Amino acid sequence: MKYNIKLPMDLETRKKLRAGDEVYLTGIIYTARDAAHKRLHELREKGEPYPFDVKDAIVYYVGPTPPKPGHAVGSAGPTTATRMDPYAPELLDDGLAGMIGKGRRSKEVVDAIIRNQAINFVAVGGAGALLSQSIKKAEPVAFEELLSEAIVRLTVEDFPCFVGVDTLGNDIYDE
Repeated sequence: MKYNIKLPMDLETRKKLRAGDEVYLTGIIYTARDAAHKRLHELREKGEPYPFDVKDAIVYYVGPTPPKPGHAVGSAGPTTATRMDPYAPELLDDGLAGMIGKGRRSKEVVDAIIRNQAINFVAVGGAGALLSQSIKKAEPVAFEELLSEAIVRLTVEDFPCFVGVDTLGNDIYDE
């Protein structure tokens, strides 16, 4: 199936998606890679708030390159999702609706996806220039000293991806 989804994505929408579905996201997503995930984990351990509301949010595992004039970001291809696997379950438990990356997820992450009825999206690796065309605005949120690994609020329009793992734990890589 093909879906055009306005973000934030509610539970009803998440529950109807299935592994392999083609999805176009419009709204707000947040960037976060390895270093940002470590910082988010440290904030959680200290009982401090996250720098953005994770409830029903989507996190994109990306470190966009600097933009050319007139563009929000440069190339914005997904990074390998497994690098965030140590931190993903706690973000999902705290309300994260989904993640965008590339590649398989660990059993622990899939279990957290099922437990929280979340979604793991996959974006096509090597298509960063194409994916960046769907990014209309980029605003720094936190950890700017991490440069390309900072958390950035992206406004996206028809951002193309696929459902990698659905709320039931079905995995596109197993199909």
